[in-house]
Amino acid sequence: MTHCLDEVDIRILQLLQENCRLTNKEIGEKLHKSTSPIYERIKRLQEEGYIKGYIAVIDHKKIDRGLVAITHIQLLNHSEESLNDFEAQIIKFDDVLECFHMSGNYDFILKVAVKDLNAYHDFLMNKLFKLVPSGHVQSTFVMKEAKRSMGFPITIDKQNR
Repeated sequence: MTHCLDEVDIRILQLLQENCRLTNKEIGEKLHKSTSPIYERIKRLQEEGYIKGYIAVIDHKKIDRGLVAITHIQLLNHSEESLNDFEAQIIKFDDVLECFHMSGNYDFILKVAVKDLNAYHDFLMNKLFKLVPSGHVQSTFVMKEAKRSMGFPITIDKQNR
């Protein structure tokens, strides 16, 4: 059972999104709370699924993943089984960072990170196209990353309190 987030919960989530390495003590100091209640709140936020995990944001270019492609995919078969099967298979590939099942002209949009154009071609030919027949695939390539954020804006909805 999840409960409504209060101001302290929201501040904790905001602080963790800014720096997930903050200790419970450091968070408590910023919020003028002791360590124990902060620990209990974070534990509850994890158990209720608000916090799904903690990651380090890595510069993809430094780990030889310099090409980021946004791949739009339209499948030929739109049955529930076909869509679910595609999704289950595509998310297994390490090159696929994000997968969104979409409404509109395309069924899926993928964010793919690979070394270079040759590696992307290999991804298309030996992974993507072997899954299921695609009706249409459109690739666009990230030229410059102006903003990348893993965090979400969090506010209190005062009307629903």
